[in-house]
Amino acid sequence: MLEKIVGNKEFVSCVSAAMHAGRLAHSLLICGEEGTGADYAAKCLAADYLYPDGGEGARLVMENAAGEYVRIDGEGASGDIKIERIRNIRKEVFSTTLCATGRAVHIAGAQKMGAPSANALLKVLEEPPENVIFILTAPSEAAVLPTIRSRCCTYTLSPVSREECAAYIAKNFPMHKNKAERFSDIFGGKIGLCVKCLSDMHIQNHLNDAEKLFSLAQNDDEYAAAALLSSYEKDKDGAKNMLAMFAQVCAAALKQPGLKNADCAVRCIEAAGTALSQISSNVNQKLVLCVLGAHIAQA
Repeated sequence: MLEKIVGNKEFVSCVSAAMHAGRLAHSLLICGEEGTGADYAAKCLAADYLYPDGGEGARLVMENAAGEYVRIDGEGASGDIKIERIRNIRKEVFSTTLCATGRAVHIAGAQKMGAPSANALLKVLEEPPENVIFILTAPSEAAVLPTIRSRCCTYTLSPVSREECAAYIAKNFPMHKNKAERFSDIFGGKIGLCVKCLSDMHIQNHLNDAEKLFSLAQNDDEYAAAALLSSYEKDKDGAKNMLAMFAQVCAAALKQPGLKNADCAVRCIEAAGTALSQISSNVNQKLVLCVLGAHIAQA
């Protein structure tokens, strides 16, 4: 399954070679920003570790349906990984394995482990049961507690090239083939974010609005910008998502040759960042969007 990973060939080569030589670390930390595929890579690694010959078992791992593959995610609004979950997994991995190779434990969002959960995990990382591999994922190595990352072999994934991302979109989303390079530019080669957008009509609508808003800002159309933003006055999550994409659209525009009003894009990015911060701090959303509309139209 590792061969299905787009880009990041060094990571694929290193872990594949280690696995084939029987030298794969029992604890790995795969780091990558949202959309770079850290969790997907963890699942591919688990599938190849548990089922080297592929087949039905590997397919079930990829579908989260294999008993030998255990994934731990954060819980509740905070997304924290609770100590009880770690303790339960620790007990479980010492029980009889369900396949000849062993078990794979995938801890997604390892940065969400507090000290108690981390300490509970340390005990099993220091004395791991035979044929059990722990694969942790996080946005960055620095986000994970030092006591945990010091016990892991760390790999960092990067966004793929513009060409690789566009080719993936064209192949897997042929309806959007003519926009493949545009999506790659906006999401910075992060295939996961492209897939998330292309698979969700609401997110696509937010992106369309973000692109419209940038066009209105370039044309100094304050009235139309205000009208567009007013539709988000009572939708906090939608406003935050659209404004984040607005900043990404502006950033992508800055990389394009021949942009006529680069200052407009820079100021829009700054204004979007300010608005996002204010909305997250529960400043009156209607007022924030009203001010934003006036500001970007004068950018």
